[in-house]
Amino acid sequence: MAQGREEQPGSRPKKTCFVTVGATASFNAMIREILHLDFLAALKVNNYTNLTIQYGRHGDELFRSFVKDNENEVLHNYGLTLTGFDFNINGLKDEMCAAKANPSTNTAEGLVISHAGSGTILEVLRLGLPLMVVPNPALMHNHQTELATELASANYVVHGKLGRLAGALHEAEKLREKIHSWPPKREGTDSKGLAWVMEDELGFLD
Repeated sequence: MAQGREEQPGSRPKKTCFVTVGATASFNAMIREILHLDFLAALKVNNYTNLTIQYGRHGDELFRSFVKDNENEVLHNYGLTLTGFDFNINGLKDEMCAAKANPSTNTAEGLVISHAGSGTILEVLRLGLPLMVVPNPALMHNHQTELATELASANYVVHGKLGRLAGALHEAEKLREKIHSWPPKREGTDSKGLAWVMEDELGFLD
């Protein structure tokens, strides 16, 4: 896997897209689409420099095979440093925080793309980062799609749908403006707060 490139004075800011599939279920369909050239091109258009993927269970072979065959092309054609790992037992806060802006290190604010796990969603929102939530259709009897729809309707997140993630990335860049007027702007007078949505959809209130 590629090592991080050292930023030179006057170079473009580092901008990280961090992708996480969580610890309990594989989500190779999302990983494949993230690694598709259409999505990499969308990252380039939006000035991303780093793509970090937590690929989870059963994602190791997929990721490593792609890196072996395409790492140089991704760096040369899309300007992206690509790294990945299965999981971090100490949590993912450090990887998420790599997407936060830091003028002292010439780092621009990036994006987190996540499975629709409630714990991950709350952690990212507490960090104040733009978030794309991608429900895993392979999971049965779950509320991931409903949760993503509700949170997106209230402008907390972008609802990423498999087959349309490149377009959702552009939407996430627009979400940035709303994030920085936190809490996000609502549509209508009966809009629901984050805690209400989480409790209503999952029976969960943190």
